[in-house]
Amino acid sequence: MASFAKIVLAALAVSVAACAAGAEEYPARPLRIIVPYAAGGPSDTAARLVSEPLSRQLGVSVVVENRGGAGGLVATEAYTREQPDGYTILLGAIGPFAVIPAGKHVSYDVEKDFVPLGCIWFSGQALVVNAKLPVKTLGDFIAYAKANPGKVTVGSAGIGAVSHLTLELLKREAGIDLVHVPFRSSGAALPNIIGGQVDGTIGDASVLAPQVDSGALRALAVASSTRAPALPAVPTMKEEGLPGVIAESWFGLVVSSQTPPAIVERLQAALAAAQKNSAYLESLNRQKASFGEPGADSFAQLIRRDAEKWRHVIQAAGIRFD
Repeated sequence: MASFAKIVLAALAVSVAACAAGAEEYPARPLRIIVPYAAGGPSDTAARLVSEPLSRQLGVSVVVENRGGAGGLVATEAYTREQPDGYTILLGAIGPFAVIPAGKHVSYDVEKDFVPLGCIWFSGQALVVNAKLPVKTLGDFIAYAKANPGKVTVGSAGIGAVSHLTLELLKREAGIDLVHVPFRSSGAALPNIIGGQVDGTIGDASVLAPQVDSGALRALAVASSTRAPALPAVPTMKEEGLPGVIAESWFGLVVSSQTPPAIVERLQAALAAAQKNSAYLESLNRQKASFGEPGADSFAQLIRRDAEKWRHVIQAAGIRFD
């Protein structure tokens, strides 16, 4: 019996040692970042910008894989079926993490199924209008909307998108009646705003900045706590008298909550170090964006805070995603 016990203890020791060795050897092969959107947008840009410095920190390649569909929901749900070994990272986005679960049943629990690594993109939403619309400030726009109730049209990136929710927040806080015009994306809305078929739109400040800089669109205000790097001359909603209209788009990296803790800590530390890289910071600055507050804890707080805020907005506006 004693010899049997020794054999069991020896086997356990070997198993523990093997697990420890596996953790120490991580990563032993390339990693993937799953982006739940098509290539070309800010989510894709954010992932590709951080992949290089993250790769240098980890000593292996980090490749970006785009899997668009259902506003990010398809890939986010599919990720929960991936092997939780730290070799596949998900880009957690505000849509499937803080917005969609408030208006639609999803197969995951954000708090229980994911562990944040850190935020990698943070950008305020901006209200822009056709340059020929007879308004120059947010105050002008509100007055114009009140003088033309139910006639001013504002586009968004689709029903339930952050831009749509920002519009609902603006309507509530300003007490105005605007017509929502949903598009497939912010990019799809732009030709209609520039052409005058739709009066204005709300979208990521960094995406809209080139059209504002060219004079094709006029920016009235940004819905962020501070002025947006992409539109530094444009006042915030708070500066214009609407302190309750704060809406920022964000993306961050997460892994499965079943990932071994040692690997989670390794990834969190690697991302934190990568985001201090001067070349990375310069490339992010060229995009006129930031990654917000650094660290896993800050990102976790952001997810919880926005999930609560947008849940109230969605319920009050009666928005359904089914």
